[in-house]
Amino acid sequence: MTTDIKAALRALHIETPSWAYGNSGTRFKVFAQRGVPRDPYEKLADAAQVHAHTGVAPTVALHIPWDKVADYGHLAAHARELGVGIGAINSNVFQDDAYMLGSVTNPDPAVRRKALAHLLECVDIMDATGSDTLKLWFSDGTNYPGQDDIRARQDRLAEALSAVYARLGEGQRFLLEYKLFEPAFYTTDVPDWGTAYAHCLRLGPKAQVVVDTGHHAPGVNIEFIVAFLLREGKLGGFDFNSRFYADDDLMVGAADPFQLFRIMYEVVRGGGLAAGVAFMLDQCHNIEPKIPGQIRSVMNVQEATAKALLVDRDALAAAQTGGDVLAANAVLMDAYNTDVRPLLAELREETGLAPDPMAAYAKSGYFEKIAAERVGGTQAGWGA
Repeated sequence: MTTDIKAALRALHIETPSWAYGNSGTRFKVFAQRGVPRDPYEKLADAAQVHAHTGVAPTVALHIPWDKVADYGHLAAHARELGVGIGAINSNVFQDDAYMLGSVTNPDPAVRRKALAHLLECVDIMDATGSDTLKLWFSDGTNYPGQDDIRARQDRLAEALSAVYARLGEGQRFLLEYKLFEPAFYTTDVPDWGTAYAHCLRLGPKAQVVVDTGHHAPGVNIEFIVAFLLREGKLGGFDFNSRFYADDDLMVGAADPFQLFRIMYEVVRGGGLAAGVAFMLDQCHNIEPKIPGQIRSVMNVQEATAKALLVDRDALAAAQTGGDVLAANAVLMDAYNTDVRPLLAELREETGLAPDPMAAYAKSGYFEKIAAERVGGTQAGWGA
C-alpha cells in the first residue's frame, strides 16, 4: 500500500501562480519586499526554486497582461531552461476602465468586443507557450437592482464563451471560474458552480469548471461540489487557497486543513488524480515571504493528499453500507490524524531531494542572492 501511495504522490503536480511571487496586499495597502521579481523571467526563476525543493511544482501559471512579454516562445524556452514549464494562461478583463460595468456581459457592444479580443489573444499565447489551459474569471456583475438585464447578461456571457470555445485548438481547454461576490455585490454573472457548470455543459468537453476554494459562502460543502463535478467529468481544476471570511487568498490549508483533506479525499475517490484535474495555487502573500509561502502551500497540499490516500476505502464502504455512522467517520478521522510528514520526507529523499523543503530553501542562499541582485527597476505586483 505504501508503494502505491508513494507512486500517486510522485505523480501529483501542483502549479504555482506567477503573481504570487510579486508584491501583494489588500485594497488598503500593497506591501513591498526585498528580492521581488521585476519581470516574468524573474518570476519563473523563483517558481523554479519551489519546484527544485519540492519536486512537484513543474508548471507556472501566467496572468496576462501582468506577464506580458514581446516573445512568448522565448519565455517558454526560458522556463524549460529553468526546469519548469508554462501552465494555465489567466485572462484579465477586470482592470481596464472600460470594464466598470462589465467585460463580456457589458451592455456596450464595443466593450464586449474589446474583452473578447483579449480572451482570444490569450489563446494565441497558449499556442506560443505550449499551454493547454485557459482560465477565465469574470468580475462582471451589477451593484444595484435594475442596473442591467440579468438574463441578457447571461446571453452575452454565453456568446463570448462560445466564441472562445470555437477558437480552442486540439488538446486545449478553458476552465470557467466562479465567485460568489466581489467586486459586484448585487448580482455576479458567474456566482456559483451551477452557473459555471451549465455554461460549460452546453459548450462541450473542452469547457470545464475550476473550483477556487475561497469563492464560496461560509459553510458551503466544497467537497460535495468536487464530487459532483468529478462525477460529471466537468472538474477541470482547483485554485487552492484558504479563507476565514471571504476571498482571503491565504496559504492553502491555513484556515481549515481538515476541509482540504476532505476535498482531496473526494478527488482520490473520484479518480481526479488521474483525470487531468489541474491543482493550481491562487494566493496573495500579504505579509509572508513569497517563495517560502509557495513551498508551504505545496507541502500542505501534499500532506492532505497523502492522508486522503491513506483512507481505508474498503472499511469505509463496509461502514457506510452497514449504516455505522460512527465507524465511517472514524475511518476518515484515522487517516486525517495520521502524521504523514515522515512518509513525505522519505519520498523526497528517495527522489534526491532534501526531506524538509522549507529548511533546504532557507539554507540555499537563494533569497540573499536575489535580494542583492534585484535592486532598482519596478517590482512586480498587483497590476504588473
